[in-house]
Amino acid sequence: MVTIRFFTIYREKAKADKIEIVLEESITVRDLLEIVKERITSIKDLLVEDRGMVAVNHEVAQLDTIVKDGDEVALIPPVSGG
Repeated sequence: MVTIRFFTIYREKAKADKIEIVLEESITVRDLLEIVKERITSIKDLLVEDRGMVAVNHEVAQLDTIVKDGDEVALIPPVSGG
């Protein structure tokens, strides 16, 4: 099982701070994002590959990073400020 944590706007749109997904096998972050988009359509348009940040087990991840059973994935939207 993989725990996916949502932050700020993702959390608001998903109406949850986290979800858990059972994986049959290890997959990439890119593939995991597609699964999340299918399951939580309210954030589908927000989860754009070239925006925001993904962390796997508290380390910044790339789209080709492998996610496996027991991992924690954080989805952090883009931020702006000054």
